Amino acid sequence: MTGEALPVLEVENLSVSYRDGHNGAQRVVDGVSFRILPGEVVALVGESGSGKTTTAQAVIGLLAENGRLDGGAIRLAGTDISGWSQKRLDAIRGARISLIPQDPGSSLNPVKTIGAQVEEILTIHRRGDRVANRARVIELLGRVGLSDPALRATQYPHELSGGMKQRVLIAIAIALQPALIIADEPTSALDVTVQRRILDLIDELRREYGTAVLLVTHDLGVAADRADRLVVLQGGRIQEQGPTAEVLAAPRSPYTRQLLADAPSLAKAEFRGPRPQAGADDAIVVEALVQDFASGGRRGEPFRAVDGVSFAVRRGTTHALVGESGSGKTTTVRAVVGFQKPSSGRILINGTDPATLKGEALRRFRRTIQLVYQNPFGSLDPRQTIFEIIEEPLLNFDRLPKAERAAKVQDMLDRVGLPRAVLTRRPRALSGGQRQRVAIARALVLDPQVLVLDEAVSALDVTVQAQILALLDELQKELGLTYLFISHDLAVVRQISDTVSVLHNGRQVDSGTVEDVFLRPGSAYTRELLDAIPGSARSPGGKVPVPA
Repeated sequence: MTGEALPVLEVENLSVSYRDGHNGAQRVVDGVSFRILPGEVVALVGESGSGKTTTAQAVIGLLAENGRLDGGAIRLAGTDISGWSQKRLDAIRGARISLIPQDPGSSLNPVKTIGAQVEEILTIHRRGDRVANRARVIELLGRVGLSDPALRATQYPHELSGGMKQRVLIAIAIALQPALIIADEPTSALDVTVQRRILDLIDELRREYGTAVLLVTHDLGVAADRADRLVVLQGGRIQEQGPTAEVLAAPRSPYTRQLLADAPSLAKAEFRGPRPQAGADDAIVVEALVQDFASGGRRGEPFRAVDGVSFAVRRGTTHALVGESGSGKTTTVRAVVGFQKPSSGRILINGTDPATLKGEALRRFRRTIQLVYQNPFGSLDPRQTIFEIIEEPLLNFDRLPKAERAAKVQDMLDRVGLPRAVLTRRPRALSGGQRQRVAIARALVLDPQVLVLDEAVSALDVTVQAQILALLDELQKELGLTYLFISHDLAVVRQISDTVSVLHNGRQVDSGTVEDVFLRPGSAYTRELLDAIPGSARSPGGKVPVPA
């Protein structure tokens, strides 16, 4: 190590287990070793259950109550802090090592102002008097790019957007200019353009202060853009680690190779070819859709959520609606599936306008178009068995004999690639990917012609996401299904869709084949979305290095 800077963090042979009341202790981190130099970004990457978050929690001394450090060393600037008490760790948290948590929505106190929450870290570590601290709060909020920082300091979390809340958490993390920042999935809950701005901010602050960053992420595209070195975890063990460019160019581990192959943002930009279309007719037609909602604003003027959106989806193809939060995607979908009547415009599903239907006719219409929701954890009834979940639509629509229903349920389970042994289990016993397969089976059991997929893969790990996308492609070819695919992830859209509409503030700013829109975007907003796809806008490891 002659001539090399002392590592800010050195983790050596770290092992962590969780106590389980029924099964004793379960080892979740096993022999993990890595180090981070001043100004360096090291990314811990892997899927759910890989041990990356537990490793980060162990470093900052915030393991869950049932967590136990079984062995190894955690050296901060050469000092082993692994055996320190919580009281002793409190003295360095925020001052020498800080955390940017994953969820900006739940990480701030809803009953305290933004200014009070930023000031708290200064007060805890006795930095300056009240007047000086309040001035420092305004300075920090401005430093992280919040407009009118004096106003933001007086506001409460519910008055800020997700991206603004994340900037507040970053202000708290950098307040005392720590040597190490742990960023635990700091942008996973944010839209792609907001994600890029937040990551740019962290990178800028890293360069300015020389702070080291431990970046915890499941997104290999983000890691490719931002990290100097990668540490790939699976099942609590390191599969490989090394300079980002080297790992991406020549991964040694089969697991890393699979992760890279499954990451849409790192895939070669290929587009789906034309699909055979029986009769080439349109399964979905949306014409000049307008959706207004009552507003509490001046003079009771309505809020226009969707303004003149038009598109058509050929039978047996996939059309994507993309855009950020507030773009009008979800409102458009609710009108398409008949949950709400448009303020004006027209929607046709297989030639039928759902707005003209009532009672039994509307109920029958809904079996032809089914919805698969974003969250496989929240969309399944935890009290029902998997058999009951898939069977339920048949009970609502078709009173088939019991044996026929059972055969139909089993057939659907086979189609989505699940073993029949899961039929007697409840959702909590299944993985996220298995639950989403159940949700797809439930949607397909009524033999619909159109499937609306509302962020249906965004909550899944990259390899599971790849499996679900392959399943959807296979089912479309086999059953002639038409998909309306809602997503904020353009890398996934590029992979699965034939045509696309880009929505921004309720208006359609681009529409056409995926290839045309991606290669020749017509709007500045679409170009910004495309530029923000992680892993594609920059060369691997291509961030600006810290000066020596």
